[in-house]
This record gives sequence, structure tokens and C-alpha cells, in this order.
Amino acid sequence: MRIFLHQLRFEQLLFWRSREAAFFIFGFPLLLFVLLGSVYNGKIDGYPASSVLLVGMIGYGAANTAFAGTAIILVNRREYGILKRIRSTPLPAWVYLACTLVSSLLVFTLETVLLFAVGRIFFSAQLPGHVASLAVAVLIGTTVFAAIGLAVTALIRSAEGSSAVVNFILLPMAFLSGSFGPTRRYPTFLRAIGDVLPLKYFIEVVKGIYLGGHALWSRPGALGVMAAWTAGGIVVARLRFGWEPRER
Repeated sequence: MRIFLHQLRFEQLLFWRSREAAFFIFGFPLLLFVLLGSVYNGKIDGYPASSVLLVGMIGYGAANTAFAGTAIILVNRREYGILKRIRSTPLPAWVYLACTLVSSLLVFTLETVLLFAVGRIFFSAQLPGHVASLAVAVLIGTTVFAAIGLAVTALIRSAEGSSAVVNFILLPMAFLSGSFGPTRRYPTFLRAIGDVLPLKYFIEVVKGIYLGGHALWSRPGALGVMAAWTAGGIVVARLRFGWEPRER
């Protein structure tokens, strides 16, 4: 436990000392929420538009932090030989990866709290009534997208291309899943693609808890889809994840 806490503290220090990571991973969803919240008004699906947008930003924040952040950080560390050096130390590999993922969870949890604070202060969004269920949903979302992030890390070959590949996946997924607004006016084939993406179902779960007042387990289908994506990500990561640079 002492090794785990020491490495977790180190991961947090690395994250917050990197201004670029702190802004694009942590601050960007907050900025998007303020910008889009200033445009959306009225109601969406019978709920205040700002509250619906808040749910979408929580979904985008989960994918941005746990998926994009994990993939970009690990690919860069692998290609610059950092993972190889860590592998040769007494630090167990599973502890290192667990600390990376828990660090993402801490960042996303703080980001979620700030999203609710910004929504309440600037857009009069309601506060969550089922905090425990929402906390578990945050944990589930982080796990899902961290697993996918590990899988993508195993597939990306270069540090230079990591950001481009990740954003090529992240931004379309966010649009098709409803992070930036309703998707019902999208063409049928785009909505069909969105129907298989894990972000859509994470947003559905958060929306059901936050706006519908439903229990976490009230959407077993959505949880099943997220579980399938998690399992798939873990399988790919176990088969393909490497600690050695691929371009050197």
C-alpha cells in the first residue's frame, strides 16, 4: 500500500505540473461547458438545457480524462523509454498501471465536482440528488474508458501520432454520443454508429441518475454495453500492450 500511495502521489504531481495536460484534459471540458451553456437555452427532452448539457460534459470529461489522457500519456512514456525503465525497477507493473488509472479517476472526480459547481453558479443547474449512485457511475465510466485507453495505447505506434489518433476517435465519439447536444436530428447511419459507442450509454446512465432520479441499475442494457467495451479493452491490452519503444 505504501508503494501504491507513493506512486499515486507521483502521478498526481506529474499531471498537475504539466500545464498542457492540466488544461486540455482537466480544463477543456469546463471551458466547453461554459461556452456551450451560454448558447443553449430552453429545454431539451423536457429538462433544462443547461442540465442536459452538463450530463454531456460529464460524459465527455470521462472519455477525455480516462481514455484520451491515459492513451497519450502511456504512449509517450513508452516511446521515450520511460515504461521500459519502470519495468526494470522493483515497482510491480500492475501497481504502476493501477496508479495511472486511479490518478485519472481522481482528476475526473474533481472535474465532475467543478462541472456541477459551474453549472449551479452560472446556469442554475440543479445539484445531484443521488450522490452515491453518481459516484459509482463516475467510477464505472472511468473504468470503461481507461480500459479502452489501454487498448488504444497498445495499438498506437508512435508518440507523434498519439494525440492525432486519440482525438480522431474522441471527438466523433463525443458528437455521435450526445456530449454536445441531442443527436435525434442526425442522419440514421450516424445515429446507428452512436448506438454502439460506450459514451452514449455512460451519458444515459448519468442522465438517468441526475435528471431522472433513477437507480444506477435501472439501465442494465447500458451497463451491459459498457461492460462489454471494458472486457474488450482489457483483452486487447493484455494481448498487445508493450513496455518497449516501438520506433527505436
